[in-house]
Formats: sequence, structure tokens, C-alpha cells
Amino acid sequence: MTTEGRVSLVRASSLAGRIAALPTAVLFLLAYAGVALAHLTLLRLPYFWDEGGYYIPAALDFYRDGALIPVFTNAHPPLPNVVLGSLWHLTGLSIIATRLCACAFAALGLTAVFRLTQRLLGPAAALAVTLLTAVYPIWYAQSSMAHADIFAAAFTLWALAIYIPARTNDLIAPDLIAHRSTATPLLATATLSSLAALAKETAIVIPAALAAYELFHATRSHTNRSEAPRWIAALSFPLLPLVSWYAYHHAHTGFTFGNPEYLRYNATANLTASHMLYALWQRFLHLTWQRNLWVPIVFAAACLLLPETPSPLATDSRLPRRAWHIIAVLLVAQWLAFSVLGGALLTRYLLPAYPLVLIACVSVWKTRTHHWPWLAAATAAAFIAGWWLSPPFAYAPEDNLTYRDMVVVHQEAIDYVATHLPDATVLSAWPVTTDMNKPELGYVTTPLKVVAVEDFTLPTMLTAAQDPGRYDTAIIFSRHYAPPSLQRYWATHPNSRRGREFAEGADLKPREVARLLGGTIVWQDDRNGEWAAVIHFPRSYEASLR
Repeated sequence: MTTEGRVSLVRASSLAGRIAALPTAVLFLLAYAGVALAHLTLLRLPYFWDEGGYYIPAALDFYRDGALIPVFTNAHPPLPNVVLGSLWHLTGLSIIATRLCACAFAALGLTAVFRLTQRLLGPAAALAVTLLTAVYPIWYAQSSMAHADIFAAAFTLWALAIYIPARTNDLIAPDLIAHRSTATPLLATATLSSLAALAKETAIVIPAALAAYELFHATRSHTNRSEAPRWIAALSFPLLPLVSWYAYHHAHTGFTFGNPEYLRYNATANLTASHMLYALWQRFLHLTWQRNLWVPIVFAAACLLLPETPSPLATDSRLPRRAWHIIAVLLVAQWLAFSVLGGALLTRYLLPAYPLVLIACVSVWKTRTHHWPWLAAATAAAFIAGWWLSPPFAYAPEDNLTYRDMVVVHQEAIDYVATHLPDATVLSAWPVTTDMNKPELGYVTTPLKVVAVEDFTLPTMLTAAQDPGRYDTAIIFSRHYAPPSLQRYWATHPNSRRGREFAEGADLKPREVARLLGGTIVWQDDRNGEWAAVIHFPRSYEASLR
């Protein structure tokens, strides 16, 4: 390594060291400012998909009535509802306040990532891993959204920031824990893991995996065996508040895990060999490939071909072997658990896993090359490109800024109807029907009249054509996102498995709906495959007079 290169690396490490020396509260405020500024153009967006479908209505029930169990309940724990409902009592019902609150929890999680990596790999690596986590497309997209997953991830990562250093003979940030007694990290880990479980029930997977690891390690090791029972107890403790919540929910609703349809979709319907094998493969891709995550992993694999290099910086450290074991256990546990839990294979369930993958990658980079900051910069560029660039396969819009395109076209379509056809009765499907009915979701100021249909497939539209007097307008939109190039490929390969699935479940296009129902397209927009159209039916009023 050249002298100039060493000086540059030392200077970078010195900057990271000064940041690491800041109090945790100051570090959080810096992270919060960065996250909020990075999401400045997203803070006014109306609520998206599951936000408007469950999380915001649930928080509104707490805000208005103090109800821990919402009117429509999926048995999710109440912590996000309590946080948002309490916030709205201070700010009023405000989308910006909601999104800034999500940004605060994202910043809290990033602060935990910094402290965890700092204790394991040093300040320079901590800065790199934190910045990479912040710009990773899935984390970035979720950082301003009111999903329970960002709340749970923040608490989970802080629990790991205390647990992993404590179990690898390191110390956590002294300003976070004033007394370094044995009981303090135990209590902090138990409390933070409990808060994570009360934010999202699936967060229990991580403390459960760690408790199993502690039990296994205790049976194989003859050193410090007296600590294992205490850690097992601390990591098992989050079961108590979670079980208490489900008991409370059952007592008030008669359902333990939500309504039967929700339970079937998210659990029992998934317990088939074919679904589990498919889910295992998809989750493996989520942890190794999705949204350019393959870039740092490929860099790490390439670095393994290089000899280990001594660090020129005394402040740098090597990832302890036991930390490797813990990270591996947590990644495998999440891979297996989330291949079974959850009907939709959403990547946001894995938010706590992505920083762990990055910690592992940066650790390998550091031990093999002095030029690892360039690898971090290339990875950051790939991640930021992933905010907009779509891979050639189907994915959830909320994995990057595609969700913004979806929200914008829905908002434009609804605005057109509200402005030009305010007295219309609008045929559409969820979530647009809900968006038009509930002003608090940010799409309308006064509710519009709607006729709800399940989808825009041919059988559904034929049924709608039989009763034209019920509606005089329709909003048609893309319900299942896939990049335009992939849709064209499926359409031209109808005999392939995905081609057949695409043809069988495909919604009709606006022109097809207009022709079938006898209407005229009066507005339409397409943003990178997320499209919507407004169709007007002038014959509907005459039909209703008969």
C-alpha cells in the first residue's frame, strides 16, 4: 500500500473515530437528520398499500378510541399503533408526522448498526456498514413507511448491539449503559427484544434463535457456563409480553392469531412442501441477491482469494469467531422462519438481517485488502442505483422507489376523478377503493362513491358489464407489478410456466376494459410499469333511469 494511500485511510479512520466518540444521542440526531433529508421528497406521499390497508387504520382506532385492538384486527401487537396514535395527539393527523416518525425509528436502527459494528470492527467499518445499510434499497424504502417492521428492526438491532459485544468479550458504548454490571446487558437485551416483539410478533424469531444458540453453546463449552442460564432467561423473556398480548386479544375477540382468513393466508396455507421449497429459494435470494445485495457478497468472495493483510490502523479489529457464529445463526433462523411465516414473501420482514450481511462482508474486505473503502463506495453506488433501476423479475413495489410510482399514479387518477367527476360512482378495486373512501389516507378531502370489485380480470369485468347502472366511472390500475420487459417476455412465451400464470391471472388493460364495458379512457399514466387509467361511461346514467 502506498504512503499516500495509508495517509488517506488514516484520515478516513480519524473522521470515523471522531464520529464514534460522539454521545449516542448526538449520533442518533445526526442519523435522523440524514434519513429525513434523504426522504424529503417522500414525506408528503399518501399512504401506500398495507399502510392504508391495516397499519394506519389500526393506529387511528387507538388515536380515536384508545383501542389496543383495532376494529379490523390481524392480531399484530399494538406498539406501532400506540406510538403513532400518541404522536397524532401532539401533531394532529399528519402524514408528514407519521413519515418523520418512521424516519426516527430508521435512524434509531442505524445508530444501533453503527454502535454494533464499531464494537466489532472499529469506527471506519462502522461508518461504512451504517451508510450502506441506510442506502440499501429495501431499508431506504421502508425508512419512511409506517409498517411495523421498521419499529421492530430498530429495537431488534439495539438488542443485538448489546448482546453480541457482551457475548464476544467486548463492551457496549459507555454512554448507553452507565453501569457495566452483568445484569445491565441482560436487562437491556430482554427489554429491547420485548419491545421488538410488541412491535411485530415475528421479531420473536431472533431472541428465540439466540436462546437456542446459548443452550447449544452451553452444552459444548466448559467455560463461562454459569452465564448461559441467565442469557437464556433474558432471551426467553420476550415470550411473556407476546403471550400476554395474544391472551388479551383472544379474550376480547375470540381469535388468538387474528381472523381465520388471515391465519390461513399467513400460516396454515403455507405448510405445503411445494410452497416451503419455493419460499426457501425466494428467501435465499432475498438474503444474497435481492436489490444488488449480491455486490458486496461477490466482493467478499473475491477477497477470500487474497491473502490476509495486517491492518495499518491499531484501532481496527477482527470480527470475533463467536460473532461469526451468532451472525450465521441469526441469518439461518430468519431464512427458515420467514420461509414459513407470512403469506406474502415480503423483504421487509428481513430488515434486521441486511446489516448483519453487510457486517460480515465488510469484515472480510478489511482482513484481505487495504482498499476496502473503494469496495464500500462501489457497493453504495450499486445500492443507490437500485432505488430506481428494476431487475428483470417480479418484486414488491415497496422494495425500492417503485412504490412511489404506484402511489403517484393512484393519486393522479383519484385527483382527476375528484376534480372533473366529483359526483361519479367509481368502479375500482382495493386499495384504490379504500383510498377514495378514507380522507385520512391522503388521497381525497371528501369521500367518493365507489363500487368495489375484486380485480380487473375478464370474468370480473364480464360480471360488472351485466349491471352497468351501478357505476359511471372506473379507475383501472396495475395490481401486480413486474417490469415492462418481463411482462412482454411472459406475453410472448405463453407456454412457459410463468407465461401461463401471467395469462391466467392477468388483469385486463384499460383499453380492453373500456371496450368491454363501453366506456372512454379520459385519463391515463404509466410510470415504469406502474399504471392507472380513468374510464368514463356516459351510458350509465341512462341505464339507471330504466
